[in-house]
Amino acid sequence: MKSKAAVKRIIETLKGIYPDALCSLQYEKDYELLFAVRLSAQCTDARVNMVTPALYARFPTLESFAQADPKEVGEYIHSCGFYNGKARDIVSCAQILLERHGGKVPGTMEELTALPGVGRKTANLILGDIFGQEGYVCDTHCIRITGRLGITDGSKDPLQVEKQLRQSIPPAESNNFCHRMVLFGRDTCTARSPKCEGCPLLRDCDAGKALSK
Repeated sequence: MKSKAAVKRIIETLKGIYPDALCSLQYEKDYELLFAVRLSAQCTDARVNMVTPALYARFPTLESFAQADPKEVGEYIHSCGFYNGKARDIVSCAQILLERHGGKVPGTMEELTALPGVGRKTANLILGDIFGQEGYVCDTHCIRITGRLGITDGSKDPLQVEKQLRQSIPPAESNNFCHRMVLFGRDTCTARSPKCEGCPLLRDCDAGKALSK
């Protein structure tokens, strides 16, 4: 596994490149982020951001979502893909938030993953972005890049990657680190044609050093 010194260099380098480390999904209310993350499954954040303004204008409150016809919600999110299932989850989630959580997004992994359509990746993002807790968000970018770097062992299983990241990335750095993985994955360490030459992380990248031999 990667040494602590190498991991620290990676974290600090990414901080210099992406000082803000913001989630690219746009939202104003806590539950809007929860719904936006559900919409982002197998869909780009850019597409979700195009869809949500009209969706939130039509359903401006959690109560309006809870009372909505999933078919109508599906019409607004059609271009996000898998819209029928996502619409059902959003409506059901709104109902449960009102019935069991006083209209608030809960702040524990157990409560979040009990919500319809919410897995560990979504829960980790909510815990980090909304509650300021540790959040190891193992999306495709994070899984791919940490495997290439050698921070993880190359596993494609999100839970295994999360467990390995918890051993390497300090909790206080976890949420922003994962956001930076997304940004770095879009800019430099892309899935098909990573820009290894001139990469600022090349010194500490197992895959990059192997290619340069």
